[in-house]
Amino acid sequence: MPDDTIAPARGQRLPRPERRAQLLEAALAVFVENGYHQAAMDDIAARAGVSKPVLYQHFPGKLELYLALIDRHAGELEQLVRDALSLADDKTRVSTMVRAYFDFVARDGAAFRLIFESDLANEPAVRRRLDQIVLTCAEAMADIIRSQTSLNQQEAVLVAVGFVGLAQTSARHWLAAGSGISKETATRITGALIRRGIGAFPALEREAHGGADRESVVTGAG
Repeated sequence: MPDDTIAPARGQRLPRPERRAQLLEAALAVFVENGYHQAAMDDIAARAGVSKPVLYQHFPGKLELYLALIDRHAGELEQLVRDALSLADDKTRVSTMVRAYFDFVARDGAAFRLIFESDLANEPAVRRRLDQIVLTCAEAMADIIRSQTSLNQQEAVLVAVGFVGLAQTSARHWLAAGSGISKETATRITGALIRRGIGAFPALEREAHGGADRESVVTGAG
């Protein structure tokens, strides 16, 4: 029986989806090791065990390959966050959302570096994708914030962007520091901070108005 764990030999034909996945894995390793600007298509082709023309059959250039990687791993992160926020209990939703970021940065391959530490962030096409990742996750989290506070949608998204940044930065620091803090403890602390942050905003109040409930924001002086 053939060993399926052995990489295909150079020149071996693969179905297009499998070849594309193989090329993306090779590109991820090269980009993470060298950064975008120092990575070369020759290096990626060599890592994948294919000729450069084969690589160009799937991706017309280095930027398109990089964007495909961002889209692939951004989709994974966004799905982790959506799954977390689909849970019923608010405390569990926040904790699981935070854990999604810690799990993502701890994955093999360091795909998080493409999204959180990209050296191509000033490229417009990359910047749009990176901003969309934050916005997508923040809009999902804004639903929790709106369910617990009197903030409107735009206000809730603004707060959620900050909380998403907190989860992301905390996860990256935890990984980089290599301290004695376990992932469970780190996610618990970060989740508690976010929940306290949500609790700092006025709770949702409903006032009878014309026979119907009306949401109102309770504001303090000053």
